[in-house]
Amino acid sequence: MLDTLLSEIKININEGLFLKDPESSELGIEILFNSVVLLDELGFEQFTFKKLAQKIKSTESSIYRYFENKHKLLLYLCALYWGMLEYRLVLATNSIESDTKRLLKAVDLITGPPENINTLTKVNQLLLRNIVVSEFTKAYHNKMVDDENKSGFFQIYKRLILRVVEMIKQVNPNYAYPNSLASTIIDGALHQHYLKEHFKKITDGDNSTPSLFFKDMVINQLKIDTNGRTK
Repeated sequence: MLDTLLSEIKININEGLFLKDPESSELGIEILFNSVVLLDELGFEQFTFKKLAQKIKSTESSIYRYFENKHKLLLYLCALYWGMLEYRLVLATNSIESDTKRLLKAVDLITGPPENINTLTKVNQLLLRNIVVSEFTKAYHNKMVDDENKSGFFQIYKRLILRVVEMIKQVNPNYAYPNSLASTIIDGALHQHYLKEHFKKITDGDNSTPSLFFKDMVINQLKIDTNGRTK
C-alpha cells in the first residue's frame, strides 16, 4: 500500500532549481534517472553535463535546457530525496497514537537504511540516498547558501526538520533544544552513514547502527522511560 501511494506522488520542487520541469518529458526523466546513476558512480566533482550527455546519447545543450548548472541539479536531487522522505515519514507515522512511538518511528525511518520506492521519475532511491549522504553538504556549504535559502531552495529539507521538532515537543514540551536535536538527527544520520562506509574504525561497526544510536540519543535527551513517559 505504501509503495502504491508513493508511486503516485509528485514532489513539488522549487521552480528556481530548474529551467524546464524535468518530469514534463521523457528526456527530462532520462536526465534525472541517469544523473543519479552517474553522480553515484563518479561523485559531484567528476560529474559533468558532457559525461551525462554521452550517457543518455544526447547533447549538453539539451541538458542545459533543463538545468542551469550541475549545482542546481544537485539541489534538485536533494530536494527530491527530502520530499520523498517527508512523504514516507507522514504516511508511516500518521496513524500512530503514542507521541513517543511516533517520534521513535520517525527517527528510525530518517536514520535507517533507504528503501527503493519508485517515484514517477523512476529515480533509484538507494542511489539517491548515496548521493545525499556523500554530497548534500556540498549543496549548502558555499557562499551562495544565504541567497539560495532566501529563494526557498532548502524549503523541503527545513520542513522535514520542523516536523521532527513538533514531534519532539509533543513528547517533552519542556525540552530546551528541539530544533538542535531534530537537525542533529537528520544531518547526523547522513554523517554516520558516511563514516560507516569510509571510516569504520571510528564508528561502532557491527555492534550498532545509526538508527539505534539516534533512538538511544532521543530517549536519553528527552528522558523517556520504557512506557513512553518523560522521567
